[in-house]
This record gives sequence, C-alpha cells and structure tokens, in this order.
Amino acid sequence: MTPALRPYTYVTLSVEPNATPRLSVAFHTADLRVRTGVLHKPRPYLEISSTEANVSISTTGAGHVTGEDLRVAREIFNAAARYLADCERLHLGTPAEGSSEAVA
Repeated sequence: MTPALRPYTYVTLSVEPNATPRLSVAFHTADLRVRTGVLHKPRPYLEISSTEANVSISTTGAGHVTGEDLRVAREIFNAAARYLADCERLHLGTPAEGSSEAVA
C-alpha cells in the first residue's frame, strides 16, 4: 500500500555569480486557485496560486498583447489540455500509450 502523500508547494531560488537568478515554483497540491482576467491597458492575466505561492502570467512588458504573447497563450492552453487528458486517463487507471500495464 502506498503511504498517503501530503500536498505541498515547493519554491526555490537559485542565484549564481554572473548568471540570471532562477525562481522555480512546483505545486504538488489540489488546493490551487486559478484565475484569469483583464487589467487596465487592456492586459490579460493568468494566476495560479496556493496558500504558499502565487504565479502570475501576463503580457510582454505588461503591455499590449503581442504576437509572441498569443503564441505563449496557445502553448499554455495546449499544455493544460494535455495535463487534463493525462489526469483523466490516470484517474481512470488507463495505461499510457504503448504500455501493457494499468496504473496502480
């Protein structure tokens, strides 16, 4: 039997000499809130947050929507759709493509 895993959010900051600092946020919890909206200018945003951390995504330079912003928004949309499909498939115990075993 697998032990119960507790939900958590993992935040790390890596700072090295002569390098750009790197911040990483990993949500390992179902206790997430996801919001979207449009701020002034107009400027859309996507926010994902838990009690421990918040990630906000918006347009380049907090300005008007660019073609690159549209590309990123489509990439986020497609990744979220794949994540949903994987969660649904694994929740049902359906094996991954090319696998002969069901998920325990």
